Amino acid sequence: MTRQRPYPSDLSDARWELIGPTLTAWRAQRRCKGLDIGRPPEHDLRRIMDAILYVDRTGIPWRYLPHDFAPWETVYGYFAAWQKEGVFDQLNGLPRRLVREAEGHSAEPSACVLDAQSVKTSANVLAADQGIDAGKKIAGRKRHLGVDALGLLLAVWVSAASVSDNAGGIHLLSQIASTSPHVTKAWADTGYRTKVIDHGARLGIDVEVVQRDPGTKGFKVIPRRWVVERTFGWLMHHRRLARDYETHAQSEAMIHIAMIDLISRRLTSESTQNWRDT
Repeated sequence: MTRQRPYPSDLSDARWELIGPTLTAWRAQRRCKGLDIGRPPEHDLRRIMDAILYVDRTGIPWRYLPHDFAPWETVYGYFAAWQKEGVFDQLNGLPRRLVREAEGHSAEPSACVLDAQSVKTSANVLAADQGIDAGKKIAGRKRHLGVDALGLLLAVWVSAASVSDNAGGIHLLSQIASTSPHVTKAWADTGYRTKVIDHGARLGIDVEVVQRDPGTKGFKVIPRRWVVERTFGWLMHHRRLARDYETHAQSEAMIHIAMIDLISRRLTSESTQNWRDT
């Protein structure tokens, strides 16, 4: 079926110039390893990425992909391969550096902010993969995020909602120390206590807990911590993240895809309409 009009989630030419080289290099590497021998004719990588962005943005099941995309099994196959081989991590890394440089910062961050968000899961998620966040009274999973001072993703880990913020913080700091070695400072809320602070010290990262003023009533923006809260707000523009529909690793991939969408639009000064714009 020939498409009459592009979907709002489709990559523009400018955004494809940012993303395309990494996907093209991935395909070339597979050819060199002989992994595509005997496979059917290649699908256009841009159209595959458009389909993945469509799922992430609209929240539809894979089987409900419009027929003007490649078959859903093919799109899902590429998604699973890119998740497994770290392609989505790569697609977050370079654009993040470009955004930081464009906004007057060094390419590599020196500080980060940690936080977690508990979300409900869908009916297809196994009970063994879930848990209960007793504090927020949510049965589901917990998304642990580490972001830089601009709110751009540095590390993500998805766990059962019953996993403590401390355990998540330790996991995030280990990721950040490995992939962003220039980070020496981290801010977090009171859920990140002694164990996270001690683990950060061992990694050379000073973890500072930013507390809410106990005398404050109602909503108040909390220094440093608002950055990661805004990132969670950005992610909620992608309906696939309104709940958790995936396995653990694929939940992390969906967050990476949302950030790829956001960062690439930020670099090309593009936006997608939501209900506030109508």
